[in-house]
Amino acid sequence: MQDHPALSDVTLPDPKPPAAPTPLAERIVASLTYRVGKDVRAARPHDWLAATILTVRDQIIDRWMASTRSAHGAGAKRVYYLSLEFLIGRLLRDALTNLGMNEEVREALASLGVDLAAIEEIEPDAALGNGGLGRLAACFMESLASLDLPAYGYGIRYVNGMFRQRIDDGWQVELPETWLAHGDPWEFERRESSYHIGFGGEVVSTDTGGAKWRPAERVIATAVDTPVVGWRGVRVNTLRLWTAQAVDPLKLEAFNAGDYAAALADSNRAEQLTRVLYPADAHPAGQELRLRQEYFFSSASLQDVVRRHMQYFGDIRTLADKAAIQLNDTHPAVSVAELMRLLVDVHDLEFDEAWRITQATFGYTNHTLLPEALETWPLPMFERLLPRHMQLIYAINARLLREARSRPWADDRAISAISLIDESGERRVRMANLAFAGAHSVNGVAALHTRLMKQTVFADLHRLYPERINNKTNGITPRRWLQQCNPALTGLLRETIGDAFLDRTEATSALEAHADEGDFQARFAAVKRANKAALSDHIRRHIAVRLDPDAMFDVQIKRIHEYKRQLLNIVETVALYDDIRSHPERDWAPRVKIFAGKAASSYHNAKLIIKLANDVARRVNADTSTQDLLKLVFVPNYNVSLAERIVPAADLSEQISTAGMEASGTGNMKLALNGALTIGTLDGANIEIRDRVGPDNIFIFGLTADEVAGRRQAGYHPADCIAQSRELSQALTAIASGVFSPDDPARYSGLVAELYNDDRFMLCADFDAYTRAQREVDALWRTPAAWWSKAIRNTAGVGWFSSDRTISEYARDIWEVM
Repeated sequence: MQDHPALSDVTLPDPKPPAAPTPLAERIVASLTYRVGKDVRAARPHDWLAATILTVRDQIIDRWMASTRSAHGAGAKRVYYLSLEFLIGRLLRDALTNLGMNEEVREALASLGVDLAAIEEIEPDAALGNGGLGRLAACFMESLASLDLPAYGYGIRYVNGMFRQRIDDGWQVELPETWLAHGDPWEFERRESSYHIGFGGEVVSTDTGGAKWRPAERVIATAVDTPVVGWRGVRVNTLRLWTAQAVDPLKLEAFNAGDYAAALADSNRAEQLTRVLYPADAHPAGQELRLRQEYFFSSASLQDVVRRHMQYFGDIRTLADKAAIQLNDTHPAVSVAELMRLLVDVHDLEFDEAWRITQATFGYTNHTLLPEALETWPLPMFERLLPRHMQLIYAINARLLREARSRPWADDRAISAISLIDESGERRVRMANLAFAGAHSVNGVAALHTRLMKQTVFADLHRLYPERINNKTNGITPRRWLQQCNPALTGLLRETIGDAFLDRTEATSALEAHADEGDFQARFAAVKRANKAALSDHIRRHIAVRLDPDAMFDVQIKRIHEYKRQLLNIVETVALYDDIRSHPERDWAPRVKIFAGKAASSYHNAKLIIKLANDVARRVNADTSTQDLLKLVFVPNYNVSLAERIVPAADLSEQISTAGMEASGTGNMKLALNGALTIGTLDGANIEIRDRVGPDNIFIFGLTADEVAGRRQAGYHPADCIAQSRELSQALTAIASGVFSPDDPARYSGLVAELYNDDRFMLCADFDAYTRAQREVDALWRTPAAWWSKAIRNTAGVGWFSSDRTISEYARDIWEVM
């Protein structure tokens, strides 16, 4: 568990049985007694949590089974969403909200002397994701159910998942996430849905001239299902996660011979597949485990999809008519080769027919333009682990390149870019190209991102298949990211504009008419201040820093990566700190800089940026000359539950990635929906947010994506930018010289030197523009009526960024299920 007190530290009042208990209270007590095995008087908070979940789950199961029966009865086409991450967060509040049971359960528990809010806080976050990719998948699953679309989500049931982050002396420390230590009352093991997954071995010819793969190693994938409840309980869909077991879990002969390590070797190797999310891949063993994970869950999922299709429809040739499989980024791209293997080797289809079915079945969502994030695998490793798939990839590639060669524009450079095999150095398998080739639809996740896909990473594939790329701008579920995380604002909106926005988030646009009303502004501001006070209390209790809720809460919460430019924010904070000290006579806007996010275990610079944030915080927060005007906090172990605290409390949303590098962003949507103003570049969905809220209600700065490309092409010299900016030069000198790291003066010299010599992410080029935009933010903050008018217009304008709208577009344009 994380981000909350230990269970032993949580106490509840002695339960007081009601004089006339409600039927729901009686069911909760029955669950406590007969399913948890606790007497009312002996029950601890975690017992009440389990009993409440089990009781609510009973009602969900009825709807779950009804949803499944209706899909079967109608012969409905199903959506299958394959994602290596599902950042689902806590589920009790989500289920209660969508079922409309919040008040009923709260009253039933109160009659038993139990506080619903208290037990909700001790539910663990499922450690099944890292950042935006996994949270998007969770939002999509909820919207699929809310729109009454039959769907399965497929992923891995990570035992430890993404690490738990602790900050020791400012450094990130990675600890195992133990969310499953006490089991998960939401899940159901499906032993009948188990599949053998092979690795290694060889491919042999069959008597009929075909091929048969004889794996050297097999593991068993077994399904574990979690219900996903849609809004108003209209449908309950399934999140199906895979566990791994060895075929022979204990080699008894070795055990009896005293070789206990060898006896358990197969079990340990199998369990590695589901132990952690994103094992460090800076070494060959980590790369191999990552590929094994991706194939493991892809193969299990595809086998499950094909088995279900054959069970209900009987003809493998109709697969694309009844199944739409969406690949969430490149992680499940090996599914293209796996489906071909199943169709050709298991169901005996001809290659051409199998390829037609495969392309008609798959859609592929791309989430990044960064070349290093478009997964490639060393060909020898891929072929050793998946020899039959390598044969199929070569066959697909031959077909692809012959088709490309028939085009008059396809020179050797274009053929090289289109190929599924990168031959620019060590031969590697390009998973993004495989996903593109094997799908009938390839979508970006924001308008700019989609345009850049066509112009950069997929330029030649787009030229070959000009109708394939389309845009589906991301969205967020308003149930979790407004109704659940910000009930006070939800209540104010309901009172002011009615309930239409609960079912159709775009109806928040009615709020525009109230943006300049002084009384409404005061009430909106009061909700924000209460949320800030609650966050301040949480931070004081957990990291012992006191914050002023009347200061501006300036928030950057996301995965730590250089392209997201937390470093730009920190360097500007150093410059601001120096400016405040140099000019105390100026009318400064009090600010609290709030950072949260995890750095990948092997990402040195990202971890160094976390350390820098904490070093700057230690110096700034201890300085009495600026204490009332500037503070900085890094809140550890960022997860969904922490985001649900920070998002409603944010005044300013930092979305400052290098233009052209952020595919979309969804944190920008969550924060704007909750009344935060955005400061950002014209990157990802920031552009569409600007268009929805109006250019006067967002702070845009810096180079555009085209300008970034132009600067690089012309020859970018960051040292010149630094020399021309006194504030930037002084801030970097202070950081590099050890002002913030007196225990190790050279700690940041290398980080700063990279900015002088390379600055790949254009921090120096954008610094002065960013600083000017921040001073515009200060000026606006000192004019409260203008600030709250713009904040209200943000909430009014971003209802369009609902995942319901996004999923409707997928369903209509790609999956053809609406």
